[in-house]
Amino acid sequence: MVQDVNSGWAIYRRLLTYVLDYWKVAALAVVGMILTGATEAGFAWLVKPLLDAGFVERDPDVIKLIPLGVLAIFVVRGLSSFASQYGTAWISRRIIGRLRAEVFDRLLTLPRRYFDDASSSMLLSRLTYNVEQVAEAGTNAVVIIIRDFATVFFLLAYMFWLSWKLTLTFLLLGPVVIGVVVYVSRRFRKLSHRVQNSVGNIAYVAEEAIEGSDEVRIYGAQALERSRFAEANERNTKQFMKFAATQALSTPIVQFCAALALSIVVWLATFQDSMTTVSVGSFVSFLTAMLLLLQPLKRLTTVHARIQRGIAAGESIFEIIDEPPEQDTGTHAPTRVDGSIEFRQVGLHYRNNPDLVLDGISLTIKAGETVALVGRSGSGKTSLVNLLPRFYEPTQGEILLDGVNLRDYRLSALRQQIALVSQQVVLFNATIAENIAYGQPDGADRSALYEAAEAANAREFIEALPQGFDTPVGENGVLLSGGQRQRIAIARALLKDAPVLILDEATSALDSASEQHIQTALERLMEGRTTLVIAHRLSTIERADRILVLDAGHIVETGSHQELIERRGPYAALHRLQFRTEAAQTHEQ
Repeated sequence: MVQDVNSGWAIYRRLLTYVLDYWKVAALAVVGMILTGATEAGFAWLVKPLLDAGFVERDPDVIKLIPLGVLAIFVVRGLSSFASQYGTAWISRRIIGRLRAEVFDRLLTLPRRYFDDASSSMLLSRLTYNVEQVAEAGTNAVVIIIRDFATVFFLLAYMFWLSWKLTLTFLLLGPVVIGVVVYVSRRFRKLSHRVQNSVGNIAYVAEEAIEGSDEVRIYGAQALERSRFAEANERNTKQFMKFAATQALSTPIVQFCAALALSIVVWLATFQDSMTTVSVGSFVSFLTAMLLLLQPLKRLTTVHARIQRGIAAGESIFEIIDEPPEQDTGTHAPTRVDGSIEFRQVGLHYRNNPDLVLDGISLTIKAGETVALVGRSGSGKTSLVNLLPRFYEPTQGEILLDGVNLRDYRLSALRQQIALVSQQVVLFNATIAENIAYGQPDGADRSALYEAAEAANAREFIEALPQGFDTPVGENGVLLSGGQRQRIAIARALLKDAPVLILDEATSALDSASEQHIQTALERLMEGRTTLVIAHRLSTIERADRILVLDAGHIVETGSHQELIERRGPYAALHRLQFRTEAAQTHEQ
């Protein structure tokens, strides 16, 4: 949403605070900008003695000094220009680095609900493209403002010194120029928002097509994806062209105003009364100064585009930075808990949806007990286990771990007590050893890695790889099979050695052979730990201490596998349905 002018400049002032953190380099750059502006007036000043004393009066001393003056001006200009450009580039890259670090750090601490409402491609667009726009407004735009305002100031001062009457005539069209700039700046800001959103949409469409490339191919949806991308691409092109049209139109209007003023000045200067008081050198020097004013005036009109882009980008950047992180006010930080868990009348609904996905859940789990959660899709199984590491906060009720409310735990200490193995295994683009030891504060020695891999039934296939434990797994483990990725995830959980374990359909996507290997590894992992298992295949949870059946956010049935089968309730119905399905699949094979 486009904010008002006051809030926009508040954002820009906030951007400038990043520049002021490097005030020493900024001061050097500002001095360079001012000197660069002064050299423009110095060049115009040289024209007067060159013509009057050099060509008209033929003064030999002046003729000798003029070349040295030109050389001196351009030496000063070269040094000052280098100082300003290199200094601002140095500041710019540090601001970009700081902003990206702040945004990334906040992304690591934002609550899970934030990512439910935001696409990853939009967030990546802010982290890359938008941050560049912010730095552009905070540094390069400042260079133009200071350097070109200094240029305009020195040139106008020199012009006033030559002829204040002609200079006032030149300035008559100033209000027109200001009006154009005000209108254009508002237009730029509005269009900048649209451009940034269109860039995010392109990234979003491309990300979906890349991540779902198999589905695109198998369903022959290439034409559909091309159409979606072309639509987003065309929208982006249109917004950029509107922006370019506004920018291109503003410059010739300002230049026309300056040219009109120049024409009037030339016309007035040709009157006899004026020509008697102005020498040839003074008049040509005045015209030179006027012509030198055109470029800085042009840049000063376009600088608003940079600033408005930066303000629009700054809004999206600071929206993330200012987003409240996860609540972490607890102080309880035990080294290791026993693992007893209690849910007391727990309810949960997600943001923007008042319907409860969990309602009145009361449950006590003893330390070391294995509890399985079953039910149809949408019954609340995953929502229930997501409350334990505080990925979400319960809307009502409370959850206790070892008799202490989860809110009273320090977040890092709470999550240190929990290990997670899910159906969607996340591996990072690193070696197998680094993935197994992921998150270990001091790393892990090889013997511990080998033991974890052995217990996870992973050591054999790892050591058969070309580089063994030092083999890169590729992006999200693409170089490994599903079963191999799952066993690495189990090894990672074993190495963490947390007292509480969450298994979220850890074997549902595997074939029977892989499932046997992994089921054995999971049984080792579950030994002596409080385990919550979300299971798709009911055959994998028959040995659980307790099975909870959820439906529409309520626990409708609880007991052991045998007790629930004999009760002939919802669990028995699910078991019979799955047994028939598996039997039919086996018969077809």
